[in-house]
Amino acid sequence: MPHEAPTPDTRIADAVAGNWVDRFAPEATRPFLRLSRADRPIGTWLLLLPCWWGLALAILSTGRAGWGDLWIAAGCAAGAWLMRGAGCTWNDITDRDFDGAVARTALRPIPAGDVTLRAALIWMCAQALIAFGILLTFNAAAIALGVLALLPVAIYPFAKRFTWWPQVFLGLAFNWGALLAWTAHSGTLGWPAMVLYAAGIAWTLFYDTIYAHQDIDDDALIGIRSTARLFGSRTPLWLRRFLVLTVALMGVAVIGAGIEAPMLALALALAGPWAMGWHLTWQLRRLDLDDGQVLVTLFRANRDAGLVPLVFFLAALLI
Repeated sequence: MPHEAPTPDTRIADAVAGNWVDRFAPEATRPFLRLSRADRPIGTWLLLLPCWWGLALAILSTGRAGWGDLWIAAGCAAGAWLMRGAGCTWNDITDRDFDGAVARTALRPIPAGDVTLRAALIWMCAQALIAFGILLTFNAAAIALGVLALLPVAIYPFAKRFTWWPQVFLGLAFNWGALLAWTAHSGTLGWPAMVLYAAGIAWTLFYDTIYAHQDIDDDALIGIRSTARLFGSRTPLWLRRFLVLTVALMGVAVIGAGIEAPMLALALALAGPWAMGWHLTWQLRRLDLDDGQVLVTLFRANRDAGLVPLVFFLAALLI
């Protein structure tokens, strides 16, 4: 007998309609997969793409690629899925009292009573341990960076309680893969990776400010802080600033990584941040801060925004 899809009243508000969790996953696993946001894959993409940027630019910098890089790319993909799941589970554990008071999050597994706190903790640890096993296949410097990444992941859920800029902490956590993947390839952490990391943080401020506008009224009622609440009607101005910062910093990272690469390869790689900037500009033109569906659509569009520079980086490696 086929699984019945949840009705709009029971599906978590920002889950993708017709997602594989609701349609095909065994019923007993669904609450745990929803804890990991497996029904909302955009977060995994946003965590993974900086990893692939870092790997591609590291290869451009060293001028060499090997079969090991395929494993780094695959390991980052698996690790992104697992650590995004572990991080989201941790976020839901720490936010369990807040989530029940926000319309968009009220049906998440913990506030809805589908998963106990103890089960959520076990699930979080299981995902993190598997991801750690993957991390151990990388070099020592990358392993150290991977362990250090736990710090921003642990802090982020609490940031909205003490700062108007919790999106910065999300950016610190979500773009760490740019540092890790660069180091996994090269063995050392180069300055272009740090600049690329900063570009990713600016990008996170762009897309997560858009996302946070969905909850601005509920957040105000329960005292949750965000850049969306901080900027208010000035959000488009701030988004333009984050757009420019993202493109400029990524451009500097590309120049630093490709300074010794063939001129054509460097030019092709530099077209990546330029093209990404046009995608972000398109998002700004469609922005409507009062339309929740537009906000979530634009947020999800950042998967494509992040893929755009990657395509150019990979093309540059073929020169």
